[in-house]
Amino acid sequence: MTSLHTVRVRRRSLGVALAAAGLLTTLLVGAGPASATPDPGDLSPGAGSRQDAAPAAGRDLAPGEIPGKDEIVHSRNIELLANVPSANPDGINTDLAFQGRYAYAGNYDGFTIYDIANPKAPKVVSRVLCPGGQNDVSVLGDLLFLSTDSSRSDDSCNSVSQPATEKSSWEGIKIFDIKDKRNPKYVKSVETACGSHTHTLVPGAKDVYVYVASYAPNEAYPDCKPPHDGISVVKVPKKDPTRAAVVGFPVLFPDGGNPGAPANPGVSKTTGCHDITVLPSKNLAAGACMGDGILFDISRPEQPRVIDRVQDNVNFAFWHSATFNERANKVVFTDELGGGTGATCDAATGPDRGADGIYEITGRGDARELVFKSYFKIPRHQAATENCVAHNGSLIPVGGGRDIMVQAWYQGGVSVWEFTDSSRPKEIAYFERGPLTTDALGLGGSWSAYYYNGHIYSNDIVKGLDVLKLRDWRTESAKWVWMDRLNVQTQPDYR
Repeated sequence: MTSLHTVRVRRRSLGVALAAAGLLTTLLVGAGPASATPDPGDLSPGAGSRQDAAPAAGRDLAPGEIPGKDEIVHSRNIELLANVPSANPDGINTDLAFQGRYAYAGNYDGFTIYDIANPKAPKVVSRVLCPGGQNDVSVLGDLLFLSTDSSRSDDSCNSVSQPATEKSSWEGIKIFDIKDKRNPKYVKSVETACGSHTHTLVPGAKDVYVYVASYAPNEAYPDCKPPHDGISVVKVPKKDPTRAAVVGFPVLFPDGGNPGAPANPGVSKTTGCHDITVLPSKNLAAGACMGDGILFDISRPEQPRVIDRVQDNVNFAFWHSATFNERANKVVFTDELGGGTGATCDAATGPDRGADGIYEITGRGDARELVFKSYFKIPRHQAATENCVAHNGSLIPVGGGRDIMVQAWYQGGVSVWEFTDSSRPKEIAYFERGPLTTDALGLGGSWSAYYYNGHIYSNDIVKGLDVLKLRDWRTESAKWVWMDRLNVQTQPDYR
């Protein structure tokens, strides 16, 4: 079974070729009417007022209503408990990771560690200055991993930006020792081909593997020349992270992947992957790779093997991220239409573009297939000045056969939605602020929204860390699920 819009690209039992890993540098995807535009770092943050530390009460929206500038609105079953304003109001906040009583929040200036033992009053433990987009974060034990996907003069935290055409430019993975939360120490860097836009941890007994996703090579970039048809694999010995090194570059698209335009107008050409989510308990991974969505086997972490591959050349412009459901028989892929800088949550764009695509996994072993079922997009239209599109989210571990997740939509806010019925997804809760600006398109809103130990944490690009409390009968069982850590791209087996 294949939907009208989904093209199956079969690569059964594909042996992955390992090539020598090069260096790095990345080029942002070119703009187009339905293609991905530059990442949010290329758009200045909106000039909206900063949210006070004491959260406002907020209210529910009337059908079709767009809230006023900076106005907080939310459904009746969710509330804002706390907000920690950004230290740099002109900076850009990015991804989140969790471990124990701490939240780790990336930003283009470095990362921040929060003590969230009391979710109603999070406290800043430390701020680390180490510039470089996007600075996505993951944590494992006493180690923190940071992605750098912008050309820097060197691998230090004192580096400055320089052109990707410079051979000396550095991009890749940085590793910090976070045993002392108040004084993290930078211990190792690993340069990777075309940088590290995002990364994913694959834990092992003695080593942790880091799947590094990057994309968009260019002949003018000495460290990032095409073809860039796979991912870098970094091996990090747990007992000696200073020996971390690239051990392979698995080629996932030997045929070059989706060609994009002109063959598929408005679709991004596949030149690498944007994001990979692994499910170690099942030895599975799902890759969102620009013009392609893939399912692959990671039982041999250094040699991932593609099982199935699909394309949607009608409604998906840029395959951005992926989330498995609890039973691992579904994958939600997101389409970042407009690259995070576009105002795509409007009537003109419609409900099927810039949305989530829900795919069911059928069959067994190497016969597994991704079968398209439906799209989900927030039902609330946003203003023309609000960047809004499907972005980072996580499952809410409700069990009982229900599939519910929370998700960031930039200035579209935070949405909680159910896809138990894959063909009929529906929103069950939301939280958002009104436009940052009313006279020009601004950058803001929730970059990542994740559920962790009873609360939803959202890293707002401009406003800082938000803590939300969800009170809904459909998610009550999740409060009994307690985790010692959460890296969303390394998805736990909640069962």
